[in-house]
Amino acid sequence: QVQLVESGGGLVQAGGSLRLSCAASGSIFRVSTMDWHRQPPGKQRELVARIRSGGSTNYADSVKGRFTISRDNAKNTVYLQMNSLKPEDTAVYYCHRAADFISSEYWGQGTQVTVSS
Repeated sequence: QVQLVESGGGLVQAGGSLRLSCAASGSIFRVSTMDWHRQPPGKQRELVARIRSGGSTNYADSVKGRFTISRDNAKNTVYLQMNSLKPEDTAVYYCHRAADFISSEYWGQGTQVTVSS
């Protein structure tokens, strides 16, 4: 069983920055692919960024150059640094552990990010 707990959301003005954190329980974090997803109001959930166990990353085109995903295996934590925030980044952000041969997928409870214009 894996528990994911997000923190760091809030209200910020356009152009500002926030850093989201996701603390994971369990012993499989270091071998897990971890994602951040978001769900804007009235829209479908979408993948924002991914970091694999080896450290390679992928980003949605809409956040490339502005968001950075990173991980600290010693703290079982994955981060999402969000810079140059735009009103269209407003969403509930979810931490996610991708399913693999070791374990099933897990989701955090979500954290609200609101960017005012």
